[in-house]
Amino acid sequence: MSERARQLEGEVDQAYAIQVAAGSKAAAKYGALGLGAVTLAHYAWPFFRQQTLPFKSFLVSMSAIFGLVIGADHALLSHEAERRRSENAIRRQATLDLSRRGMVPTETAIAKWRAERTQQSSSANGGGGTS
Repeated sequence: MSERARQLEGEVDQAYAIQVAAGSKAAAKYGALGLGAVTLAHYAWPFFRQQTLPFKSFLVSMSAIFGLVIGADHALLSHEAERRRSENAIRRQATLDLSRRGMVPTETAIAKWRAERTQQSSSANGGGGTS
C-alpha cells in the first residue's frame, strides 16, 4: 500500500471516530430529550396517555436516531471544513513559495514542494547521524 493510501486510510478512520463519538453523544442527548417530552406528554395530556407503549417508544427512539444523524453529520462537516482550511493554507504557502522561486505552482510542483518540506522537517527533527 502506498504512503498516500495509508494516509488517506488514517484520515478516514479519524473521521469515522469523530462521527461515532459525536453521533453517540447527540443520540444520548436527543434520546433523553425525547424521553422527557414523552413523559411530560404522558402526564399532561389524557389523549397521549391512551397511546400504546410501542408508539411512545417509537417517538423516543426516533428522537434518538434524529440526534444520532444530525450530530454525526454536523461533526463530519465541521471536520471536513477544518481539513479543507488547513489544506488550503498549505497550498497557499506552497503557491507563494514556488512563485517566489520563479516556478509555476502546478499540482506536480506543489506535491514536490510538500515532499521537500516533509523531508526537511523529518531531517531537522530526526538528527540523521549515526554515532
